Amino acid sequence: MIPLAILLALVAAALHGTWNVLVKVSGDPTTTLTRATTAAALLMTPPALVTWLIAGRPGLTGQAALLAAVSGVLELVYVFLLSAAYRRGEVSVVYPIARGTAPLLAVLAGLGLLGERLSTPQLVGVALLLAGILAVTLPQTSGRATLPALLTGVAIAGYTAVDRVGVRLAAPWLYGWLLVVLLAIGLVGAQWVRARFGDRTVDAPPPIAWRQAAAIGIFMWVAYLLVLAALSIAPLAIVAPVREVAVVAVAVWGVWKLRERKSAPLKLSGAVATLLGVVLLAI
Repeated sequence: MIPLAILLALVAAALHGTWNVLVKVSGDPTTTLTRATTAAALLMTPPALVTWLIAGRPGLTGQAALLAAVSGVLELVYVFLLSAAYRRGEVSVVYPIARGTAPLLAVLAGLGLLGERLSTPQLVGVALLLAGILAVTLPQTSGRATLPALLTGVAIAGYTAVDRVGVRLAAPWLYGWLLVVLLAIGLVGAQWVRARFGDRTVDAPPPIAWRQAAAIGIFMWVAYLLVLAALSIAPLAIVAPVREVAVVAVAVWGVWKLRERKSAPLKLSGAVATLLGVVLLAI
């Protein structure tokens, strides 16, 4: 089952990197992610219902539903933090910081709270992660994207830990469907509050078309369902490093296609160091 999990994680990495680039260039990341998640919830519900009927109407325990709700709140925070980071910084900077922070936090929590010890390769991995995050942070002129990108990594670590438990208490597709529906409701509600009580003097860019939003939503949630499926059949230590392949791919795309050329060698080196650090931590 390990090869299958690796394949699922690789496909998820490709889709994850793609939707992050699309969100970055969309103009208003928050509105884009809201529309994408809403479209994904609407598109996923009919096949989820059919699958539920074919599978004999499987139930969802109260504990699994509660974990999905907790994960939904953490992902709501993640959406707003990621949006803030993309409004302030380049994708070749934000993405490696956000994706590299989560495994680093997991290691620090293990060392500080659980008294765990690291092997020599894992210590090198920690050093590479720190060096990688520092390298992609340095090219920023003001560093305004650093804090929200780091906090995005904290949110990723939080909902990944929750989902790691929740996905083993229910069918991955059922847990994932509930999660996307809850997040869509939360995002629509948050956007209503934003429109009703937010600053109306700020001119926001026009939202992307629903067709584009649907494509992004499909990429987002197919990628996440693939990760949930991979986590249900393989350890996190195997799945996490594989999905971080997207770190390098997104950094290269930002430098090459989006012309984020400032300190390009440093950013690319930092992205590679981040990926290697995650791999070594999994050893």
